[in-house]
Amino acid sequence: MYRKAPLAPICLLAVLFFAPSAFAQFNAARGQSAPMESVEREYRDKDGTVSRRIVEQKPQADAHGNPHSPKYDLAVDGAFEGQTVAVLQLYVDSAFDFSLPRAALAEKGFSVYRWIKEPPSPEELEKQLAKACQLWVISDSSRKLNEGHLKVIKKFFDSGRGVYIWGDNEPYYADANYVAEALLGVTMSGNLPGQQVVSVQEQSGKKGFMLNHDITTGLEFLYEGVTIATIAPNPHLTPLIHGSADNLVAAIYDRDGKRAVLDGAFTRLYVSWDTAGSGRYVKNAASWLVNYERFGDKVVGAKVANEKVSVKTSDKRLR
Repeated sequence: MYRKAPLAPICLLAVLFFAPSAFAQFNAARGQSAPMESVEREYRDKDGTVSRRIVEQKPQADAHGNPHSPKYDLAVDGAFEGQTVAVLQLYVDSAFDFSLPRAALAEKGFSVYRWIKEPPSPEELEKQLAKACQLWVISDSSRKLNEGHLKVIKKFFDSGRGVYIWGDNEPYYADANYVAEALLGVTMSGNLPGQQVVSVQEQSGKKGFMLNHDITTGLEFLYEGVTIATIAPNPHLTPLIHGSADNLVAAIYDRDGKRAVLDGAFTRLYVSWDTAGSGRYVKNAASWLVNYERFGDKVVGAKVANEKVSVKTSDKRLR
């Protein structure tokens, strides 16, 4: 498919001034798992006439087949400057220092506040969560959270701020199940081999991930994790990732202004990080959990927010 260039002036004004003013923190590829890019090419017709046309083509891919440029992430770089991701990393491994996700999140402006191995008191947790836009819980094999913690987390979730619940293969889902059952009415179980790369799902309930969701923006291939748990079916959750064994690895909750992700493969955060898609997945998930649709520009970085104001002002001058 192609269209002749140049575009009509009115179309150009619509692209330049109307679209960015609404969601300047998101890239144009938002919600496209396999985005295309427009390139201008020169053609010579049979009569010798030279014309230029805009052609749609797949963008340059990385070594694993995903679009290479950060413009194919869900959010623009620095979009959420000033926002904090609070992390309860209850599982500890010498190789899991959270440096890889931290660096990926920093690209979008997120800082990370992390507790390691043991949770703080419920009072301290609540105090720190007051400064966070989302909470990630990474489970260990035995439960470390208590009813006080759970009450704080539920209050945080009910306020509309995002929660990412990470478990892994049996028995590394103790607190994941404790929190997920309380918030979402669901648990995970099992121990299945992974270490495969999955692509866009072709059939419901089979391996692959959801096409064209915000979290799967710019993802055509994704590493599933090492050994993984399986999430039980639940009518309130939407399947996001099915593993190579057709098991449900990750699912999302998006109801009543509240958002959560439940995931049975936290090894994706530090093992084979460069295999396929892990960095983009983490960035997209955090950018979705910030819940812009509920909180608006309160969660957008000042620089991006100012750019939006500038665009709207320019738009008014034109009219």
